[in-house]
Amino acid sequence: MPVVVLRWVSNSNQMMLVLSLILYCMLSIVLVSSSEAQTETGGGGGGGGGEGGGSPVCAEADRASLVSFKGRIIKDTTGILSSWIGRDCCGGGWEGVECNPAGRVTVLQLQRPATAIGDAAADRDSGLYMKGTLSPSLGNLNFLEVMVISGFKQITGPIPESFSNLAHLTQLALEDNSLGGNIPPGLGHLSSLQSLSLSGNRFRGQIPPTLGHLTNLVQINLKRNFLTGPIPPTFQNCHALQYLDLSFNMLSSLIPDFIGGRYLPNLTLIDLSNNQFSGQMPISLFSLPKLLDLSLNHNQLTGIIPVQVEGLKSLTSLSLSSNRLTGHIPISISRLHNLWYLNLSVNGLSDPLPSTLATGIPSLLSIDLSYNKLSLGKVPDWIRSRQLRDVHLAGCQLSGTLPSFAKPDSFNSIDLSHNHFTGGISNLLTNMSSLQNLNLSNNQLKADLSEIKLPDTLSSLDVHANQLTGSLSGSTGILNDRASSFLEFVDVSNNQISGGIPEFREGLRLKVLDVGSNKIAGPIPNSVSNLAQLERFDISRNQITGTIPTSLGLLVKLQWLDVSINGLTGKIPNSLLGIERLKHASFRANRLCGEIPQGRPFNIFPAAAYLHNLCLCGKPMPPCRQSQ
Repeated sequence: MPVVVLRWVSNSNQMMLVLSLILYCMLSIVLVSSSEAQTETGGGGGGGGGEGGGSPVCAEADRASLVSFKGRIIKDTTGILSSWIGRDCCGGGWEGVECNPAGRVTVLQLQRPATAIGDAAADRDSGLYMKGTLSPSLGNLNFLEVMVISGFKQITGPIPESFSNLAHLTQLALEDNSLGGNIPPGLGHLSSLQSLSLSGNRFRGQIPPTLGHLTNLVQINLKRNFLTGPIPPTFQNCHALQYLDLSFNMLSSLIPDFIGGRYLPNLTLIDLSNNQFSGQMPISLFSLPKLLDLSLNHNQLTGIIPVQVEGLKSLTSLSLSSNRLTGHIPISISRLHNLWYLNLSVNGLSDPLPSTLATGIPSLLSIDLSYNKLSLGKVPDWIRSRQLRDVHLAGCQLSGTLPSFAKPDSFNSIDLSHNHFTGGISNLLTNMSSLQNLNLSNNQLKADLSEIKLPDTLSSLDVHANQLTGSLSGSTGILNDRASSFLEFVDVSNNQISGGIPEFREGLRLKVLDVGSNKIAGPIPNSVSNLAQLERFDISRNQITGTIPTSLGLLVKLQWLDVSINGLTGKIPNSLLGIERLKHASFRANRLCGEIPQGRPFNIFPAAAYLHNLCLCGKPMPPCRQSQ
């Protein structure tokens, strides 16, 4: 360190020289101290903050890696990366970046902002995304412990091989992007990894066996990809595994018998649904005392439900639907005291139901036995008397009048479709103060719509293919001016409903309205434009007259439009060109005339969509004459 001796100076030039010397020495002291601090902390290329030194200054090598990642993102509508400015990535200004006291990046957590809590549709359509690829430079963040880059939809390309260098990584989450290619086998070198989630991408090929070397893994989530082949045998080495989700892929072969208490005793969730697994369920699967959730639905599983199912002492949710299971429901299933969700629908299970169900499964809230080979005759008393949330018994050969339930105010969803019920509907709906979904379609119900007082909470009503009469409008209609604001789905098609299409007030949330194949007459009201959320509108096979209102073009979310086989006149209004999302339309068998709107998608729909009218012309029909 330089030594400075001060003495009196007599002129200004000498004074300036002395001051310059003092400043030089002070700067030298600062640089030497900084160099010593870097040596002590091991921070190469950047400054470190020791004890009492304030926030760390990020290492230049780490900053360069982050800047390289930013450079590979060619568009960022989230605004997250706009905060990545300046030389200090550790000062708190770089969103999603955290550092250790030595100025090394330990956390990179970038997640797409949600637009509204619980509004998944708005979140999907919000336009917030990043577009680009993952930079291999991220593999140079040698002190990184957490990497989360999720929900950006348009980040494409492969996972860089360099990610296998991240020796300190404990969490890797690259969910809901558009990453593709194979899952790199090198990820099996990340020996500290505890959580791996690559869900919601476009990965193909087989699951690399090297992932079975990650003996510290607690969670693995590869759902919603295009993965094929079997579950690697090496997974039996992941003894700490608690969460296994491989759903919505194209995985095949047998469910391996190492998935059980001997090798994977800590599993609490197994989701292998929506794949192509075949064969029988291994007995080992039912020796997992900590398992809470087992989902094997939508596969090609055969055989019976093993009596050993009672070994799943902690189980709360069991879904085996949409397989090829046969035989009886085992008595032992009644001993699952914590089970609240049971879905055995769409299989080949046969009578009789275990009598022990009357007192067993004390925690049961939701049951689905639909579409098996069950001939129940009537809704079992043990179902009618319980405080349940969901009862789905579609296609169970039920008959007579609709049942009444002892505790109706607890219900959220009822599906009694594809049975042989007769009579009215009103008794069923008495005191259903929480009901949201009701499906009574494909029965022989003969009620007048004036009998139906819908619960204010109802969001979905499906009563198609019955013998219902009455009107949709008027003081008693289900779509009158007091219709619930929660209604999103209404299907009353294939009945004997008469009257007209009602006026629609503002504020309705209807997404699907199907009144096809009835005896409804009169015009389409201009107020149809108030159904701003409508995605499907079907009024086909009725006696609708008048013209197609131009206001229909304001339904910009419409994807399905069917006005066929009615008595509509006039032209197809050009305002319908504003419905850019339309995927299906049919105007056939009316009395329409004039030029078809000449723009997508109307001029590329098949000609069958316009046949049997008076004089429609223009693509895809023959050209118009000048007089038209």
